[in-house]
Parts: sequence; C-alpha cells; structure tokens
Amino acid sequence: MNSGKRIVVTGASSGIGAATVRLLSSQGAQVIAVARRAERLAAVAEESGAEYVVADLSSDDGVAQLAAAVTAGGGLDALVNNAGGARGADPVEHADVDQWEEMYRINVLTTLRTTKALLPALREGEGGDVVVVTSTAAHDTYPGGAGYVAAKHAERVIANNLRLELVGEPIRVIEIAPGMVKTEEFALRRLGDVAAAEQVYAGVDQPLVADDVAEAIAWTLSRPRHVNIDSLTIRPVAQASNTVVARR
Repeated sequence: MNSGKRIVVTGASSGIGAATVRLLSSQGAQVIAVARRAERLAAVAEESGAEYVVADLSSDDGVAQLAAAVTAGGGLDALVNNAGGARGADPVEHADVDQWEEMYRINVLTTLRTTKALLPALREGEGGDVVVVTSTAAHDTYPGGAGYVAAKHAERVIANNLRLELVGEPIRVIEIAPGMVKTEEFALRRLGDVAAAEQVYAGVDQPLVADDVAEAIAWTLSRPRHVNIDSLTIRPVAQASNTVVARR
C-alpha cells in the first residue's frame, strides 16, 4: 500500500485535496499538505496528522518554499498535483480574459512549476510518482466551459509529455480525470453564487464526492512499481459525458 511513503498533496485545504491527505495519512503515508489558506490547511493537518506548508504554488517563491521543506525533511515518493479550479461559465464570445488567465495560472502553471521543482527529489529514491488531477474537461468540451476545458487540456498535455520524456526512468506519471464531484467549494468558487452552485448537482442521483477521487488516487499510487495507470476517468453512474447527465 502507501505506508511509509512521503507524499506531497497540493490544493490540500478542502475538497479532493483534503480528502486525499486524510486517506493517505490513514494508510501510513507521511503526507505534506500544501495550500494557500493557512487556517483551513492547519485544520486538515491537525485532523490527519500530516505536515503542512502554507504556500502559493502559482508563484516561484511559493514553489521554492515547498521544495525547501521537502528537501529539509528527507526524500519524496510522490507528488499529487491537485491544486486548481474553474472560474466562470461564459461562452467564448463573452469570455472574461482575466478568468481564463487565472485558470491557466492555477491549473497549468502551478502543475508545471511544482512538478519541475520536485522532480529532483522524486529521482533520488528507487522510484517516484507524479499524479496530475485533471478533469473529464481535459478529454472533451461543453458549452460554457471553454476556459476550464482549455486549461485542463493543457494540464493533461503536461502529464502526457512528461511520461514520454521520462520513459526509462523509474518515475510513473498518472492522470486522474474526475467527472461530476460535489464538494463544498468547486461549483461555488466557479459560479460565485450558492443557488447557482446547487443547480449544478440538482436532481443528480449520487454525484461523486471527494473521498471517491481520493480513493482512486491512493489506489494508483499503491500499484506495483511496474504498473503505471496512465489515465483514470471516474464519473458517477448518472453522468455519461460532460453534457449527458441523468436528473430526476
């Protein structure tokens, strides 16, 4: 399993990131939880027993701070790139360029910066893992989703390219692509309105929850070293695609 592994989880203050910290910690991993929001992150760390680093990974300084903490504490077995998010749901014609830039920064460039900085630590041991949590938006598109779709497609390309570039090295590159996941913040932060956020999940019988995705992440990390789960798509049964969803 994942006992004894040292694992960095980004975007760890809520949702999928927090659930992943809790699960990996319960399996005996030494988890370093990373996020910007100090109070929420400290609560997750206290509950799970994880270490934590308060840092903005969309900046070079924040990534350097994380890399220094990793180096000071020993080796590294896995990096879970979970930080990111969606902003807005406008059609291309009315796109908010600032929101597109923010999505590219928090999804694509954060994954790029963090992976670059921690690859040396992952190379030091007998083998390491890079997990990139994208979305089914990285595999298809939908009306009103172009900005998020573009960012997640780009993030997926990082994973796909990295896998080719590292072939022959004992480093696995894993993509986790969740579909509809109901968390406390994702839709709310995207739409900025509680009622609008609730409508995203209205009538859907059992959307995924953060724990479902955390279990998928932990499972891929626990595979024998010769097994690489290149890409794992996970959706609720009620969701057949980004646009086809059964609602009561």
